[in-house]
Amino acid sequence: MAVFTSVTLEDVDQWIKQFPLGRALALKGIASGIENTNYFLTTEHGEYVLTIFENLNFEQLPFYLELMRHLAARGVLVPAPVPNAQGQLCVALHGKPAAIVSKLEGSSQMEPQPVHCAAVGAMLAKMHLAGRDFPLHQPNLRGLGWWHHAAPAVMPHLSPAEADLLRAEMHFQDAWAGSDTYKRLQQGPVHADLFRNNVMFDGERLTGFFDFYFAGCDTWLFDVAVTVNDWCIDLATGKLDEARVRAMLDAYHAVRPFTEDEKHTWQCALRAGALRFWLSRLYDLHKPREAELLTPHDPTHFERILRERIAVHPPVLFA
Repeated sequence: MAVFTSVTLEDVDQWIKQFPLGRALALKGIASGIENTNYFLTTEHGEYVLTIFENLNFEQLPFYLELMRHLAARGVLVPAPVPNAQGQLCVALHGKPAAIVSKLEGSSQMEPQPVHCAAVGAMLAKMHLAGRDFPLHQPNLRGLGWWHHAAPAVMPHLSPAEADLLRAEMHFQDAWAGSDTYKRLQQGPVHADLFRNNVMFDGERLTGFFDFYFAGCDTWLFDVAVTVNDWCIDLATGKLDEARVRAMLDAYHAVRPFTEDEKHTWQCALRAGALRFWLSRLYDLHKPREAELLTPHDPTHFERILRERIAVHPPVLFA
């Protein structure tokens, strides 16, 4: 992702001796995203990804890394964290938490077709079911509580129309989160950021989900909505592509059937998914952090999606 912490091959050459990976042979910064510092790492034993965490601390990180290890052990296609000689998954590098995970094969599918959406839907449902017995708990750190922190911070930078939209949607989401229906929704560990660039394919074969560092415990429906809002839309307009939506939802439902409460609140979840990323992009734009290679994402993309989800009734989960 964005390079906040510069690391050289010489730095890694000493640090990596605690891992069973042999010598470090090559290191290349990954110039996408805005949260952590990521490098492609080549060692004598193969190719990996080195992540240096810029916001998460040593106390928070076991949730993410242990979740990945838990899911990988249950057949979910995710990167496997590599423990050091002491069994630690996270160790300090340049004074910051760092971890090494296996590198997935393939590449991101940036122009998905229904077949790709179906593969993502099925694996997402499998991931949700596999996480039911995960023993650690952490809330979604970019959930409703964070929205209440971010909204006042960005409000002075908004136009009157944008400010009205944000206030109205926050009120709507507060009401939904306080409802009895919401409290009955299925919950557990979620990815919470399963965009096209966080999934790998080899042709039509899904090879894995990665970048779990926004994961937390939330409703499974929110996770599905976030995914649909990226995979199943026309990027220019934000409108849902019904063929892709249907493919993803059908495949998910075949593995983990949707509940009646989920069916009734599908539009609420799509709006929540859009609001979360509109707010975070506004926050990154107006409250930036310094980093090499950092390019904030355009907030208007998710403002457009949010307005579309409010105005248009989405394809139903299931009748």
